[in-house]
Amino acid sequence: MTQAPASIRRPPAPNPAERAKTIATRNGPASLLPTCERAGLDGERVVPVLHHVHHSGSVSVLLADDHPMVTAAKQTQRGELAVMVELADQAPVALREPIRGLLWITGWLRPLSPVSARARAVAIAETRPDERLLDVGHGVTLLRLTPASLVLADAEGTHSLRPHMFSAAPPDPFHDYEAQWLRHLESDHSDVVDQLAKHLPADLRGGRIRPLGLDRFGLRLRVESEAGDHDVRLAFSKSVDSPPQLATELRRLVGCPFLRGASG
Repeated sequence: MTQAPASIRRPPAPNPAERAKTIATRNGPASLLPTCERAGLDGERVVPVLHHVHHSGSVSVLLADDHPMVTAAKQTQRGELAVMVELADQAPVALREPIRGLLWITGWLRPLSPVSARARAVAIAETRPDERLLDVGHGVTLLRLTPASLVLADAEGTHSLRPHMFSAAPPDPFHDYEAQWLRHLESDHSDVVDQLAKHLPADLRGGRIRPLGLDRFGLRLRVESEAGDHDVRLAFSKSVDSPPQLATELRRLVGCPFLRGASG
């Protein structure tokens, strides 16, 4: 995750709430951290059995029934535990520094009653089927984190968000299309990447150029060199929200008419 100097004028990008919602929707790696010292927790990272970020910013997590975090939450006076969920936005291609951004959701974690847990598991399964949800009540506990604040850190900067800002934001229109497209570009269209390199500053063209990200405002490239990693955003002429519009903008960046096949 490489940040450009704040003094450099940045190309347009999705706003922080949109970027945060996109990271959450991609459902990348997650870990939990208690935000206060409690016996048996020791501030260690906890990787849940499963996690799911809801549209509102609340987070459902599955932990083993006997996990110390479950025990700690049940033993608190209010039946909830102050924790932070860290979500990593991991690049879909194999980069030497694969984390593109981090989203931290801080709030209160509490176990749900058996009836509420089953209902929530069913609701999650409607949008994200996962056989691990069948284990709720049979060795694993479903807990809900109610968000108090969110912090996003990525190449565009660090931003603090309130839950209502996150809830109101849509994910990027290409959030479920980006990974497949970038892998396709990396593996089958190195010639296209070479053409895109003409938009880079001259001092970066000697590095290894990799596709890093895609959103409605542009394409991001990662340049890996001996001097370090540099991220560059290539802006579209306008915001796009469909594959045909995306193909048009990519053809404009490349300057070639054959790119339509690369966008499928």
